[in-house]
Amino acid sequence: MKRGYRYRIYPNKEQQILLEQHFGTVRFVYNRSLLIKKLMYSKFKINVSEIDLNNNLTSLKELHPWLKDINSQSLQQANKNLLTGFKNFFEGNGRYPTRKNKRNNDFSFQVPQNYQINLTTSKIYLPKIGWIKIVLHRDFLDKEVIENELVTKEVNGELILDQKLNRKLDIFKTLTVSKTSAGRYHVSILIDDHVPEPIPVEFNENTTVGIDVGIKSFAILSSGEVIENPKFLKKSLMKLKKLQKEVSRKQKGSKNRKKAIAKLAKHHQLIANQRNDFQHKISMKLISENQALVTENLNVSGMIKNHKLAQAISDVGWSEFIRKLTYKAKWYGKTILQIGRFDASSKLCNICGYKKDDLTLNDRGWECSSCKTLHDRDVNAAINIKNIALNNLNTVGTTGRACGLTGVGQRNEARSH
Repeated sequence: MKRGYRYRIYPNKEQQILLEQHFGTVRFVYNRSLLIKKLMYSKFKINVSEIDLNNNLTSLKELHPWLKDINSQSLQQANKNLLTGFKNFFEGNGRYPTRKNKRNNDFSFQVPQNYQINLTTSKIYLPKIGWIKIVLHRDFLDKEVIENELVTKEVNGELILDQKLNRKLDIFKTLTVSKTSAGRYHVSILIDDHVPEPIPVEFNENTTVGIDVGIKSFAILSSGEVIENPKFLKKSLMKLKKLQKEVSRKQKGSKNRKKAIAKLAKHHQLIANQRNDFQHKISMKLISENQALVTENLNVSGMIKNHKLAQAISDVGWSEFIRKLTYKAKWYGKTILQIGRFDASSKLCNICGYKKDDLTLNDRGWECSSCKTLHDRDVNAAINIKNIALNNLNTVGTTGRACGLTGVGQRNEARSH
């Protein structure tokens, strides 16, 4: 099973310059290859392959000698990423590849091979850059695996893991170096421990929970539990407004303006980290306490077009929360079910099935005209989400249909992980 581990690194000034050169050069190669591929197909209907793009790097280095100062495998990986983007687009899993721009904070490159990790001094070696301080705040492999299975080398009494020496084991995959808008550098190491995915455990009505995500409350469970929305962005709006004013008052191109921009970016980074930490804790709690979870297949991209709700929806981060639930369920052998976005949940009485068509967004509670049951809007919706998935699952017998999904991609999302 593959997992990515992200660590912060602390390069010195010289290494920062080298990292910036790698970011810019990889971006340049990606954009150049994108231009070549589009031009060759539009003019001559020729589909340029990865081999063709890599061969073009040789002539490109003659035109631009500074390309030779960059790790060649990182440049080849840029071509591979480009073709992966086209593949995902034609399979319906992504957008059409576009030019990369540093103004969009697109700072990353990949190192497929030949990196090393010094476990004694907490440093990482990147080709063409050297040894960089890294904070290994958690283990990426068990100590027993490192001691008994991996090939290590000892230099001056220091224990070093070399990706090249362990290439046959195929445990250490691609390493990604990135930079955030706040100027922080990270490396993400993809590890394949070759442990098979756990078999999904059995689940029933008692071990399944329905989740209704919201804005006022972060999530409401069919059990009646309400998880409050911390609203990290809303609580920081006054601070962000003040920092944004400081940026606008500084002269463009000045050092003071760059400092003000850095302060603003750091605060945005803080908000993102708070939201990410909160979602990790909540998703882990739900995965640990239940065997199956049911959610709605929400059209988040369409919902944020409503300018009155866009900021609140972006602040709560529904899509990222569902993504965390999905891959963690895959790790621990749990099941994720989804109901269709057009299935009635809030308007349907979970007791008798009566549908209240005139229910509005402002109605937080309502009384069923048929059985006279008083409903909390969100708790009722969570119960209906659970019931719709389980009832259809028992009737039809397949998760894809049980979730009320029609497209192949949507049915794949609904299958157990």
